[in-house]
Amino acid sequence: MNEQFSLIPNSVAQQLAVTEIIRCNQTTSQYGLILNESDAAELAQTRSEVLEKVGRIEFAGGVISKLIMEFCDSPYLSQFNYAETLNELIETFYYFKNETLDEVDDDDLIAFMKKYFNETSRGSLDLLQDRDLESLARNIRYGDENPDDSGEEFDDFIHEFFHLRREFEPFEE
Repeated sequence: MNEQFSLIPNSVAQQLAVTEIIRCNQTTSQYGLILNESDAAELAQTRSEVLEKVGRIEFAGGVISKLIMEFCDSPYLSQFNYAETLNELIETFYYFKNETLDEVDDDDLIAFMKKYFNETSRGSLDLLQDRDLESLARNIRYGDENPDDSGEEFDDFIHEFFHLRREFEPFEE
């Protein structure tokens, strides 16, 4: 049983990512959002660069298409800012995967990003990154369910996260 492990060459992985991204147009076009092949190649390149920059590797794709599908109905996206915003969201996703210590599953992080992008950040990537996601990361890193700097009731997402985390942590004596 002498099996070899091999990785897909980067150029093939990039082309697969571009194809997957272009397929999303079938759904996103109903929102007036379409990516051309050049946009898709740029998104795939952004992912590769960010993964290298933050020291991560990814064996299975899909994060870009998950971001596209989750955000395509956002009232803050238009064809004018679509590709640029997706590039930023890709960078933001991988940065905060690290900052949350991989404690938050990909789908939950994407859902959190969308919720705050649409609601409290109202389409501002700066607010999403510097306030909302930074608060999430800080609370996960330090286990603070009720941050002192928040005058509001802490978000249901965080409460649920901490509840589930406690439920599945091994019993400590």
